[in-house]
Amino acid sequence: MGCAKSDACYGSCHQIICQKPIIYRKPMEKLYNRSYFFDQGLHFECQQCGVCCTGDPGIIYVDRDEVPRIAEYICAEVSLFIEKYLYPYRAGYSIKEHSDGRCLFYDDGCSIYPVRPDQCKTYPFWFENLRSVKKWRRLSRECPGIGCGPLHSKDKILKIVQSTMGAVVKSFFETKKNIS
Repeated sequence: MGCAKSDACYGSCHQIICQKPIIYRKPMEKLYNRSYFFDQGLHFECQQCGVCCTGDPGIIYVDRDEVPRIAEYICAEVSLFIEKYLYPYRAGYSIKEHSDGRCLFYDDGCSIYPVRPDQCKTYPFWFENLRSVKKWRRLSRECPGIGCGPLHSKDKILKIVQSTMGAVVKSFFETKKNIS
């Protein structure tokens, strides 16, 4: 039996009448349909130069789900890996840094590059970097990979941003829950 309702019908009556699951809009559908400075895509290829791995101290977020994969890669037990290389941060961890701000895993190259955290994999396509062309241009003066390599389409860039939003939201709510 076909449904006479269009995909725009999201009400519970639609689910009962049609006996089909409700189709929810993608949380970021509005973001996909608007215009950006990167509508024609952006070129980027990591040069493994370490600019984003060194410099001022910061947060190198590691989700709890990423810990076992990285620990296994460096042949460490998870508990020892956490103790030696991480510190608690929001709903996950952050990688400890040397006193000069350099990631513990960066020494003339990333020693965990194949299993690096999602934060590192998705750089520079972070929400905060894509908020304006001015921010992107400023970042391009620091990162030699911007403007090089393959063209990443608007759709691919937005999917990368969306893939990181879950961790950001999870981290935010876990922090609020722990504060309350």
